[in-house]
Amino acid sequence: MKYMMFVCTDTEPETDESRVPDIEVWVAENDAAGRRRDGNVLASPTAATTVRVRGGEVLLTDGPFTETKEVIVGFDILECADLDEAITVAAAHPMAHHGRIELRPYADL
Repeated sequence: MKYMMFVCTDTEPETDESRVPDIEVWVAENDAAGRRRDGNVLASPTAATTVRVRGGEVLLTDGPFTETKEVIVGFDILECADLDEAITVAAAHPMAHHGRIELRPYADL
């Protein structure tokens, strides 16, 4: 089963990735095990563009779609046998100790 893993913090991420140790180790271990299919760090929410279509008109808004204290700073696509394995993998992610990890199952369209 595939899971989208959102890496979340309560504050804007620092540009210095060294503040969260061992992310490279986590990535390498899960890539080698075949569980991590893709993933990356996301730009700041201030770089976001929100797209809506209302009445046939495309409406664009700079920034995130909602005001929130939570910032999604990265994501990973996991392939795990079940939710229990996905939870174990997510709990081992270094950001689980500095923020939150959200898992959402999904299927390819």
